[in-house]
Amino acid sequence: MKKLILAVLFVLIISLTSCIPGGGQYNQKHQAGFFTGIWHGWIAPVSLVWGLFDNRVRVYEINNNGWWYDFGFYISIVGGFGGFALTRKKKK
Repeated sequence: MKKLILAVLFVLIISLTSCIPGGGQYNQKHQAGFFTGIWHGWIAPVSLVWGLFDNRVRVYEINNNGWWYDFGFYISIVGGFGGFALTRKKKK
């Protein structure tokens, strides 16, 4: 059962990273915005590791709309993985 869960998570992560920074889907006419910044902040650790093996992948999308993208990115980086605290057991 654990192997199935890990396989599903792996496929999910790979499919969700299709919107990875530097992937070529953004340009000067179609720029990354606030919600894309949030997404890129969430997947920044994956982007960082992936970027070691593929020089087209970046942690940060350079074709963005400016301050709003930055705001979404940093909000996600700072508070991004706090949601996993819901799955931890609390000490009494």
